[in-house]
Amino acid sequence: MDQAILNQILNIAFEKKVSDIHFEVDNPPLFRARGHLIRGKLANLTKQDTEFVANTVMEQHKRKLPDDLKEFDTSYTLPNVGRFRVSIFRQRGNLGVVMRVIPHQISSFEQLNLPSVLGRIAQVPNGLILVTGPTGNGKSTTLASMMKYINDTFDYNIITIEDPIEFLFTSSKSCVIQREVGIDTESFNVALRSAMRMNPDVIMVGEMRDLETVDACVKAAETGHLVLSTLHTHNTASSVNRIVGYFPPDAQENVRQRLAECLTAVVSIRLIRGKTGESILPVLEIMYATTAIKACIRDNKLDEIEQYIEKGRDEYGMQTMDQHLIQLCRDELITLDEAKRISRSKDLERKLMFS
Repeated sequence: MDQAILNQILNIAFEKKVSDIHFEVDNPPLFRARGHLIRGKLANLTKQDTEFVANTVMEQHKRKLPDDLKEFDTSYTLPNVGRFRVSIFRQRGNLGVVMRVIPHQISSFEQLNLPSVLGRIAQVPNGLILVTGPTGNGKSTTLASMMKYINDTFDYNIITIEDPIEFLFTSSKSCVIQREVGIDTESFNVALRSAMRMNPDVIMVGEMRDLETVDACVKAAETGHLVLSTLHTHNTASSVNRIVGYFPPDAQENVRQRLAECLTAVVSIRLIRGKTGESILPVLEIMYATTAIKACIRDNKLDEIEQYIEKGRDEYGMQTMDQHLIQLCRDELITLDEAKRISRSKDLERKLMFS
């Protein structure tokens, strides 16, 4: 492995529109495209090859690879080509690297097949908006699209706190300040405290990872700011449970009250293969915090939230994931088998028949 070969591999990733590249010892470079993992037509990588990739990434940040490194997240820029989010890790004593491709341009809702109601959600002046879902299912891309809408629509002061910075924003109507944990700031929590003194209208936090960050995000939303962040949860109920669970038992009742007041919306996303296998489509649960849903959060009746989401489709543009899956099946964009694979419901087929 040398710089020319690495650059060639990274260029291929952009040309072929793959989402991730894997560099692991005893495997060739692996590409994820349209949900499938494809083996590159190169020789198996050696220990020296993966170390070269990891060191090349670190050198761009003028840092050395620690001998005792276990895992590390950062970014990498290929000049005149594009950017990557990078995860460096150790497996069986060897270094491995996974590079997530970050598109050149931030796409609109329409380009990403996302519903226009996300624009309505992004227009709220304050509160907490969460984008949730498993790793690799489009949370960052969806969040970036919402941020682009805000940036192009409002004259706000926007502060992002990320680890690492992924999409690069150019100030449009808004002023956008992007801070990277480990480079521009010590931690999410420290950056959030600092952000409150930077005259923000909107604060975007890459991920709510710990109690301090969660509490700071909720406080910022409570004090009149619009806060957007992500969680690795699959729907609204699990998102509320995750946030409440960060706090000690004697504080959880109070946190539910706080969330009921400040939570504005939860957008949960999964990616699904299209019917032809040549495309990937987003499937979303969209929750807008109505009075009834706020009461469910306040009274810890989270199992009732889904029925209010179902009923709020026409008036608020809400939808459950099953409602969206059924619509995609009716439009013949996905297969029933693929829909059943994604659905958490055991009676999706019955719902499809009687909806």
